[in-house]
Amino acid sequence: MLSHIKQLRGEGLGRDEAIRQGAMDRLRPVAMTALVASLGFVPMAIATGAGAEVQKPIATVVIGGLMTAPLLTLMVLPALYARFGSADALPEHAGLRPVPEPEVAARAGRPAPAR
Repeated sequence: MLSHIKQLRGEGLGRDEAIRQGAMDRLRPVAMTALVASLGFVPMAIATGAGAEVQKPIATVVIGGLMTAPLLTLMVLPALYARFGSADALPEHAGLRPVPEPEVAARAGRPAPAR
């Protein structure tokens, strides 16, 4: 998430816009990963056979953790970056350069600013 936000900053987006766009870009992959992983634990969580008294609590805790992790990734991490991340600094990756605003606007699907 942070590397994507830094990449967006390197493309010329402002800090707040990069944070917002980075979280939106990562929403689907993070949500789908957590959903698929937690669905794999559902049979264990509803088991009634031998060993279910041990499996049920473990599955419940794992499912809870898998549902909490995306919230932390998509809400808390960007909030911490907004609070403690540098407002001015662009990433120092070789090959990344600021992109002119009309090109950034076109990539983000919004109209270019009037000059």
